[in-house]
Amino acid sequence: MVSKRKRPNMALMQDDINTGEQATPDTPSFAPRRSGRKLQHTGYGLCPDANAAGMEKSSSEGVRSKVKQQKSNGRKGVDVALDGLKEMEDSLKDAVKRQKLAVKSSSVISSHDSTAEDAIFMPRPLKPSPDVIGAGRGKKKTASGNVDPSTQGKSPNGKPDELVHDRDGPAADETGPVDVATFKQEGARQPPVNSDYLPLPWKGRLGYACLNTYLRLSNPPVFSSRTCRISSILEHRHPLQDPAQPEHATKNRPDKSKPADAARGQKYVEALGLANARDIVKMIRWNDKYGIKFMRLSSEMFPFASHEDYGYKLAPFASAVLAEAGKGAGELGHRLTTHPGQFTQLGSPRPEVVRNAIRDLEYHNELLSLLRLPEQQNKDAVMVLHMGGTFGDKAATLKRFRENYAKLSQGIKARLVLENDDVSWTVHDLLPICEELNIPMVLDFHHHNILFDPDKVREGTKDIMELFPRIKATWDRKGITQKMHYSEPCAEAVTGRQRRKHSARVMTLPPCANDMDLMIEAKDKEQAVFNLMRNYRLPGWDKCNDIVPYERDDENRPAPKTPKKKKLKSKKAGDDNDVDEDTIMEEPMTHQDVPSEEVGMGGPNRRVFWPVGMEEWLRPKKREVKKVEVEDIKT
Repeated sequence: MVSKRKRPNMALMQDDINTGEQATPDTPSFAPRRSGRKLQHTGYGLCPDANAAGMEKSSSEGVRSKVKQQKSNGRKGVDVALDGLKEMEDSLKDAVKRQKLAVKSSSVISSHDSTAEDAIFMPRPLKPSPDVIGAGRGKKKTASGNVDPSTQGKSPNGKPDELVHDRDGPAADETGPVDVATFKQEGARQPPVNSDYLPLPWKGRLGYACLNTYLRLSNPPVFSSRTCRISSILEHRHPLQDPAQPEHATKNRPDKSKPADAARGQKYVEALGLANARDIVKMIRWNDKYGIKFMRLSSEMFPFASHEDYGYKLAPFASAVLAEAGKGAGELGHRLTTHPGQFTQLGSPRPEVVRNAIRDLEYHNELLSLLRLPEQQNKDAVMVLHMGGTFGDKAATLKRFRENYAKLSQGIKARLVLENDDVSWTVHDLLPICEELNIPMVLDFHHHNILFDPDKVREGTKDIMELFPRIKATWDRKGITQKMHYSEPCAEAVTGRQRRKHSARVMTLPPCANDMDLMIEAKDKEQAVFNLMRNYRLPGWDKCNDIVPYERDDENRPAPKTPKKKKLKSKKAGDDNDVDEDTIMEEPMTHQDVPSEEVGMGGPNRRVFWPVGMEEWLRPKKREVKKVEVEDIKT
């Protein structure tokens, strides 16, 4: 119900405007009337009758003077109010001028006058893709549990451990405004020189990183990056309010009034890791069904396992589960690798960062070792690492890296490989030290096209092919199957910072050897691999089919409700009168019964491929609520 607007008391408002003068009990307070009609005031407390015999002339003159004074005060009040409005208007104009000056001096608009010609060079904002997963969304943790402030903005990020969407590159999601001159300069760089070689027929293995979009949105979800906060570990050191019942987000939470037990909190975080590891088995089976033989494991499989204070060993509690996953990978010829995070830096000048990095590498090595893979697959289970920041001196950083690399265990040295990045370290920077220390080198084509040595090579895939023999030799010396990384920037990206962000899918194959392993680092994960398979008719391209929008035939749905009884009118033989009879309408009961091992596997028609941008088809269609117009309600 809308309340009526109250009419302001003009007399009170007028009194507030008057400057310093307060009405006394013997002074009338007359508010000016809009009509301008003359008021006949006869004095305060006197008889209003104009024919009163005792009225004196002096009294009448006194009243007139008071009325004039009140009118004068009213005019002064109006003038004061107008002056206040004028002052507010002037302050507003000044604020607008200050904001315009601030915008002109910022990086949003160039210092020179922008013309219509410049407008076409202004970058369009890159629309951030929605996260497919909810676990860990918005949380940015370091694998070592300790952030190196000196490396922020310099060191490259780790590869995507989960779909958040890409954590590759420190500015992967930094798509802010760009100066027009910078934008023109970046857009006018020399065109890339690409090779026309295609590695066909393809004999290697294509892979994706960490998360399967189709399985992540199945019911129940299948993924290996369930995580938590340290506060959750501390909270779960307390017993539940009702230990006999399962935990509930609101009805059965840990009771902080009861004594805490560190073992109870440790059991909670270990349960998350075991759930992640169990889902690896299904992800490997799913990959094999659709012709994928290569996958990167999430570094967050066991939350905080390498943390300085809350870290823990994986053996013996996770040995059996990881061995089961390794057995499935071994039987199906599946390659598994890892990629420690961007803060795992052996070349850092800070001792605490180096200690955290070594502890993180030990965690990843234990994870891969507990898989109990066959000999060659165990060799191929490498840990991809970035060199990190330069800290102002590349030579000094390389020296520290050599010293800290010598301190690593033999198991870590056998798995460690280095990758070029898009911020600090080019292929020409890393290849010499890889050859010196007998470390395999991963060539990332996407990073190379952003950061390269212009004195030696041009942007593109053609010139870098001259280094292919040297890069391959770093793998052959250790008997490890070579792998490379491939991704593409978003179509609207122009500057180097914008091009760090990975596109949803890739359109072509790089000029790599046709028998190596190729990691496709794209936002759509396994769907990007399917895209390549279909484009080039690679092995397994015909194993997947398009999904039906908003429907899945590989999930168990609840049984439909029993139909309600309906009354039907029927005629009995020999009776002309209608008789109501209660009958139950027969409706088909379409309840699915999918075995647990087949849930999320695509169903009998293998419907697991969704078109670009249509990941919403993986979820049930939301119910649309029609808005009722006011006119419809009235009618």
